[in-house]
This record gives sequence, structure tokens and C-alpha cells, in this order.
Amino acid sequence: MLLKQGYSVRAMIRPGKSTDKRLPKGCEQVPVSLTDVDKLTGIVAESSAVIYCAGSVRGSKATDFATANIRGVEAMLDALESSGKAVPMLSLSSLAASRPDISDYARSKFEGEQLMQDKPALPWTILRPPAVYGPGDREMLPILKMIRTGLLAHAGPADQRLSLLHVDDLASAILSWLSAPKNCLHKTYAIDDGRSGGYSWEAIGEAVSEGKYLKLPLPQFMLEVTARANLLISSLLGYAPMLTPGKVQELIQPDWLCDNNEFTNDSGWKPSIDLTQGAEQLFKPARNTS
Repeated sequence: MLLKQGYSVRAMIRPGKSTDKRLPKGCEQVPVSLTDVDKLTGIVAESSAVIYCAGSVRGSKATDFATANIRGVEAMLDALESSGKAVPMLSLSSLAASRPDISDYARSKFEGEQLMQDKPALPWTILRPPAVYGPGDREMLPILKMIRTGLLAHAGPADQRLSLLHVDDLASAILSWLSAPKNCLHKTYAIDDGRSGGYSWEAIGEAVSEGKYLKLPLPQFMLEVTARANLLISSLLGYAPMLTPGKVQELIQPDWLCDNNEFTNDSGWKPSIDLTQGAEQLFKPARNTS
């Protein structure tokens, strides 16, 4: 979207990688460590805005989230200060940061935000998206695929309400911020697809499965046992798990809700893709080839 709007885009990729094939042509790729302040300073000095979207969502302990969600943010803020330029920075945080005590992930996102709050002289903005889905997604996609086949297994309370956001709308929100960063100075916004009060599980089932699904509540104790087993196995095999005791606490919250009003007033942004449309786009290619 940035390239189509005429922006010159410089994407920072993991050090040691020559190119990232997921990025489109026309996007300059710069290998750099998230904590390399000296190199980041040079990059920032040649930029008109910074979008920080690095993040870790999987891990068995707090340190697994720290590099991307905390130390990387700190390094970028240091680079902004060292550059001597008032370059606006947008950080993609998470709605989980609003409840830092429930998981290591939520705490890491909250601490990253606090680092920005402690820099009032820098021009920053924070976006807190809810669960984001769409092309390229790996976390939400298995859940949506299961619902599409007719099985809606959920961990939260029966009356749980959830805000969602399609990745295209998140990208358009970033574009809207770029057009008016001064209006969004030092503000934190929780944005979603515009569905007032979020989605119930019934509404999610209707939107994704086209109305044909079996609802299967997952007992909390079963999730907790599975999460603890996953934690143990991951420590033995050395992988970063998704389902952990902290993630269970995130899943069973009574709601995760956003409100677009302030961000819309400040930037003019409005979402355009609800879950029914998003699911249709996501699954349409598979249906056409079957």
C-alpha cells in the first residue's frame, strides 16, 4: 500500500538475510539488528517516518518477548534521539498491553509502550490492534480454517466479545497516520474493524462458516493442562510455544474491545472490511480451485 501511494519504503530485515521474498519489488531491504542503535540512527536520519512493527508473540518465558517488544523499541527511540531529526514514529503494539498482568507477552508490549511514554520530546504514536487476520497470517488462520470447516472450538466465556481487524485495514490505518502524524502526537489508539461491541462467538461462526458450524466450548482446565505440557515440551525441544499458561489467560478474558472514534477523528481513517468480507476474501481462492 505504501509503495502504491508513492512512498519510498525501506524495510529493515533480520541480519544475515540478503533478501526477504515476502516483500514486494521496489521495497529497499536493509539487514540490521533490532538493537543496533548506530546503524538504526543512520537509517532514521534518512527517513521521514518510522513504523515499528517488529514483534514476538510466541515464547515460554519473559525474555523470549523482550528483544522485539522491549529492547528493539528502546533502541529505535535511542536512534531517533541520536539522529537529531524529529522523525515521527508509529509503534504497532497490541490490545494485550492494556492488561499487562495477565501474560509475559502482554507485559512486554506494555513495557515497550512505557518506554515511549517516557520520551515526551519525541513525536510518537501507538496503535493497539486486536487480533489481526488476513493473507500471510499464521496465528489466526488455523482457527478460521477450523471454523470454515464447521467446527467452532473456543476457549473464552460463552458471552465473550472480541474485536477483530483485517490486515488491509491495519495497513490503511498506517497510511492515514502518515498523512496526519501531528494530530496523533503522543496518543494511543485501540482500533478494530468498526463492529460496535465486537463479535460474539456466534457472530464469528456465522461470518466465517457461512452459518453452518458446531460450537464446541473448550474447558479452561483442559487448556491449562495442555499449556503446561506444551511449556515443558518446548523447554526440552527448544521451540517457542504459542499456547502457554499466559496465553490461556489472554484467551479467557471476558472481552477484548476497541473503539475507533478518536483515531477516526484525528486521522480520518475508517475500516472497510468486516469479518464476513474478510473471510470471503481469505477463503475464496481455495473455494474456486476445489
